[in-house]
Amino acid sequence: MRSGVRLGIDVGTVRVGVARSDLHGMLATPVETVARGDGDIARITAIAAELEAVEIIVGLPLALSGQRTASTEDAAAFAARLATAIDLPVRHVDERLTTVSAQAALRSSGRSSKQGRPVIDQVAAVIILQHALDFERSRELPPGVVVDPDEGL
Repeated sequence: MRSGVRLGIDVGTVRVGVARSDLHGMLATPVETVARGDGDIARITAIAAELEAVEIIVGLPLALSGQRTASTEDAAAFAARLATAIDLPVRHVDERLTTVSAQAALRSSGRSSKQGRPVIDQVAAVIILQHALDFERSRELPPGVVVDPDEGL
């Protein structure tokens, strides 16, 4: 397993959830929810610098069939913008059903949808990152696919 802090990103239309791993890549934890729009990329690059991240994992929301959707294209474009703004590898990973899992986790903890709205994106980012960490640990390969910064141009 490669060492170093990784960030997990859940891209939504309104908010972006951010999670981080520990230095050894064992456990993902929530960091914050960033408002989508002006300054979102700058805030995420600042978080990456603060945490001395070595890589960023961005969830790619594919349809259950595996097909790309408007949300997939939006997340891919966001990841490409992020990849051009930061000197770190940015990777796409499949994030099907992550938000559903995050909502279920919040419900089981006793939070309503309304109470959980501010943190749902962080929980989804934790799930995305934890899956990526588990994949790397079990396969001894980096997860997902490296984002081509030119993809979003």
